[in-house]
Amino acid sequence: METITVERREGVVTLTLNRPAKKNAINGAMWGELLSVFDEVESNPDDRVLVITGAGDAFCSGADLTDDDAGDRMEGGVGASVARMRVVGQCALRLHEMHKPTLAAVNGVAAGAGLNLALGCDLVIASDQARFSEIFSKRGLSVDFGGSWILPRLIGLHRAKELVFLADIIDATEAERIGLVNRVVPHDDFGAAVTTLADRLAALPPIQVSNSKRMLNQSFSVSMAEALEMEGISQSLSFATRDTVEAIMAFMQKREPKFEGR
Repeated sequence: METITVERREGVVTLTLNRPAKKNAINGAMWGELLSVFDEVESNPDDRVLVITGAGDAFCSGADLTDDDAGDRMEGGVGASVARMRVVGQCALRLHEMHKPTLAAVNGVAAGAGLNLALGCDLVIASDQARFSEIFSKRGLSVDFGGSWILPRLIGLHRAKELVFLADIIDATEAERIGLVNRVVPHDDFGAAVTTLADRLAALPPIQVSNSKRMLNQSFSVSMAEALEMEGISQSLSFATRDTVEAIMAFMQKREPKFEGR
């Protein structure tokens, strides 16, 4: 990998965007490497949770507009640009559809596609030094990496329009207040807080969490009756797993369960 690093520890996969001199801006190579890692984590049964963070003092400043790929896109006309943007779309969709829990650890600035990369994760934890911006309009661009779909669902349509149109920079406290992030922690405690939360996610029953994630993701596009049917099927599958038996035994024996994904 040229632009990211990947570390594994007891079911936790930490993907670090590793272009600190560029505030971890995403170039053409990084899009491909992100896709590769997303596919790898999805297919590896030993990987329980994916953490995405950034090297240095930034999470991700968005797409690298100085990259050769960006220049080629502008010179190649609309057709070439659409083809390249489909890769961006595939990356966003892979992250959204990943069956395993994902956690964005926002250690610094998260802007444009970098912000929407964070928001595409299931949970977002932020340092109190983090900053957030849907910067697109200030760069002469429209929102991408799923922001048009994610933002209204997170914070409502009017507030989403305000963030996208005005491209203001907001701090971590405001991001938490409006619902962009789940929690904000002091920067000195950030690493420990990320580890604790990632470990909690990795310890959960994989099949059951995957089913819950899928149903929550589909909740805006199904009826109540359809949601109840999916809940019934998923719960029936749960009762057929060893992990549910383990959870019941652990409860009776007053101990913590150990889930194996079976």
